[in-house]
Amino acid sequence: MSDKCKTYYLTTPIYYVNDVPHIGHAYTTIIADTIARYARLKGIDTFFLTGTDEHGQKIEEAARKRGKSPKEYADEISSKFKALWDEFEISYDKFIRTTDSEHIKGVQKAFMQMYEKGDIYKDYYEGHYCVSCESFVAPSQLVNDELCPDCGRPTRIIKEESYFFRLSKYQDRILSWLKEKKPILPEARANEVIRFVEEGLKDLSITRTSFEWGIKLPKELNDPKHVVYVWLDALFNYLTALGYGSDDETLLKKYWPAKLHIVGKDILKFHAVYWPAFLMSINYELPKIIAAHGWWTRDGEKMSKSKGNVINPKEVADAYGLENFRYFMLREVPFGADGDFSEKALIDRINNDLGNDLGNLLNRIIGMAYKYFDGKISSQKVEKYYSKELNEAKEIIGKIEQTYLWKMQIHKYLEELWKILSIGNKAIDTYKPWEMMKNNQEEKAMALLGLIANLLAMVAIYLHSVMPKTTSKIANTLGFEINTEKFNEINENKLLNDFVIKKIPPLFPKIEKPLMKKAEIKEPVDLITIDEFFKAELKVGEIVAAEEIKKSKKLLRVEVDLGEGRVRQIIAGIKEYYTPDELVGTQVCVVSNLKPAKLMGYVSEGMLLGAKDENGFSLIRPEKKKKLGTKIK
Repeated sequence: MSDKCKTYYLTTPIYYVNDVPHIGHAYTTIIADTIARYARLKGIDTFFLTGTDEHGQKIEEAARKRGKSPKEYADEISSKFKALWDEFEISYDKFIRTTDSEHIKGVQKAFMQMYEKGDIYKDYYEGHYCVSCESFVAPSQLVNDELCPDCGRPTRIIKEESYFFRLSKYQDRILSWLKEKKPILPEARANEVIRFVEEGLKDLSITRTSFEWGIKLPKELNDPKHVVYVWLDALFNYLTALGYGSDDETLLKKYWPAKLHIVGKDILKFHAVYWPAFLMSINYELPKIIAAHGWWTRDGEKMSKSKGNVINPKEVADAYGLENFRYFMLREVPFGADGDFSEKALIDRINNDLGNDLGNLLNRIIGMAYKYFDGKISSQKVEKYYSKELNEAKEIIGKIEQTYLWKMQIHKYLEELWKILSIGNKAIDTYKPWEMMKNNQEEKAMALLGLIANLLAMVAIYLHSVMPKTTSKIANTLGFEINTEKFNEINENKLLNDFVIKKIPPLFPKIEKPLMKKAEIKEPVDLITIDEFFKAELKVGEIVAAEEIKKSKKLLRVEVDLGEGRVRQIIAGIKEYYTPDELVGTQVCVVSNLKPAKLMGYVSEGMLLGAKDENGFSLIRPEKKKKLGTKIK
């Protein structure tokens, strides 16, 4: 970013309210908060946006399963996000919800603008749709002919009337923008997006009629059965939050275009292809940088509720301290790469980086300042005696912003800051102020303490956006205040003079053992032997026909071919989760040696295997197509 920048608008993605906040959400938000705090400290007029994405079929279905209206469910989950960010003292300027009336008006305005321009037309869509990702999947991208390539879940084949956006019209312009402006960080991710665009963009279906929970089309179109596609709805939050579509567009004129959109790598395509096309259609400038980070695992394993290893960011912050958690998240992983969370790694960072390197240097200067100079330190002779060390530190400060921070390499930014601490610790060990005092070299010893105090001041100021409370304590201990004026002094290679040191307890007490509560592991009950398990005969079958049982709210009648030369009739309680059309032609896993039973007057000759949790029900299916009748082992 240029030093001439006067305003800075940055955003997190708006988080989908299908679940409560997890460590991935916290990571994104902490990155954005760090950049926003840094920009403000630098004196830049900054606007930081976050919020929640609340429309779509997935939310409608999740609410129904919990016996709530979509709005009630969205209110509940959205409030959990906001409460956590407030508890984490995230410095956002606006928390937007896509159910806000101002946002709805803005989306309808944009839709109408694109329609009147000729970029939207009505047709029919037929193809594979992933409810989980809220996106269409081209046949060539399907895994095993039916699974979504992003989440691995079965797609649904839908056919419905739809409005389409002429995405193909903007293919060349998007490609030129990607190659010339290089807006994507890290740069390796840009190549993936460029290849996607070069393969050819197809027009995008941007409305739905199969569910109701979404923004209605503009009244001028007189088409009430359609709702706006959730991604078109969601992306426009970046404009509506600034007043687009309202009577007051002051903020929009002041802050747009966005300097930085921070997103997860899984939603980069939507931000780097669809979003610029929408903006081109309504003649708005494109964002400057779209930065895509990686995912988090735990102890080398993907997190999942079934494994019980999902990390609650509040539990980590409560156990180890919020600012220690912030430092770990930003230092541990290169931006763009996947990261692994382990409690051991967190403890090592706190004990070594924060305790040994930063905390110990502060403790050393407190001790020496009071032992030798009654707590008062002067910087007047620092350059006379220690210009080499001072220049090394100044060189680091001179490059870390442009080289690392604005390029989202925050882990490298922090590594460079820690080199300044190394300079300080090494200087004490090399020059031995205790020997200087014995040899009546008080001026040189005072200059050394002045060097150390200035090095700590540099680190405190440049670390402030990562650990604001901790660095404020360090500054208070040294006798100065972290603000834009002091930032500019350090940035201009000026020394801070006349430190008055205060005594404080150690900032980072050593952690001897893990502090997070371990989940209680219950001993399994009702165990069976392997012989008892094999009494159940499990086979792969294919559903060849399916229909609703009219008098039942839960049951479907399906006909399954198990390769026996006949089809079996099975009555399955899955009507709430699947339509007959979705089932026909799919393979399933069947308990084939159940005694026949009568349900609602129909004979059922087996049972379909499935799994149900708080996110709903899914049939268990073979990963790859199998010969009918294949035994499941």
